[in-house]
Amino acid sequence: MHAHLKRLEAESIAIMREVAAEFSNPVMLYSIGKDSSVMMHLAMKAFYPGKPPFPFLHVDTTWKFKEMISFREQMSKDYGFDLRVHINQDGVAQGIGPITHGSAVHTTVMKTEGLKQALDKWQFDAAFGGARRDEEKSRAKERIFSFRNANHAWDPRGQRPELWNLFNTRIKQGESIRVFPISNWTELDIWQYIQAENIPIVPLYFAKERPVVWRSGTWIMVDDDRLPLEPGEKPQMKKVRFRTLGCYPLTGAIESDADTLDGIVEEMMLARTSERQGRLIDTDESASMEKKKREGYF
Repeated sequence: MHAHLKRLEAESIAIMREVAAEFSNPVMLYSIGKDSSVMMHLAMKAFYPGKPPFPFLHVDTTWKFKEMISFREQMSKDYGFDLRVHINQDGVAQGIGPITHGSAVHTTVMKTEGLKQALDKWQFDAAFGGARRDEEKSRAKERIFSFRNANHAWDPRGQRPELWNLFNTRIKQGESIRVFPISNWTELDIWQYIQAENIPIVPLYFAKERPVVWRSGTWIMVDDDRLPLEPGEKPQMKKVRFRTLGCYPLTGAIESDADTLDGIVEEMMLARTSERQGRLIDTDESASMEKKKREGYF
């Protein structure tokens, strides 16, 4: 493995061990994507030969790709970690979804409120997240140990200083910390590490012929019969893959021939656009991601 990746790996493992030592009830957020797969692999390494001393939490919006849910169940079985799945049942009862209510309402109710419910339900005091600073501008503002008040809100103006590898882990009753062990990684680092360590990932990352429609400036995959076709739309088979994964009606695919890890790494070395260009939730409104994070989004 390249020395650069070894340094990033060592930093991430040290952060995970610091959290396990300092907090009484941590959890690792598990979104099933490539960053989560790297986080899970790092956690397994950090505490080997034992299991990670914390559970994994997936906040299920009920609109993830079918292959993501299958992969989640397979990883839980293969690795034997403690998987908690939470669905905002209030949102389900109201029929909230990305088609009927739009991406902003769906994300707020099924992701942000669902996450807050789960953190309160199990009383977690620290939550690992797989965010990276190169993904999006508001994520670039956030520190590795990100303080959240009793309402899970983030205040970008009130962040704690981080000098070298010194982190302030002190919180009061009801407060919590979000921790981002791969904050200093880039998308290319993630792919090169997956390649070097042969880490399992959701097959949707590999290019393959899939049924898609062109909508909102991107290719949307028809993953099930819940996606209503608009007048004139007809699914067509295109060789596409995903650089990022979320709720399927809100996640754009890219046309690609990269059907191997070598191909993906080569493609990433030439990429000049953000992986999140295909995430429609980032274009709800100006500063939408920062607004979501202030309200409790991970």
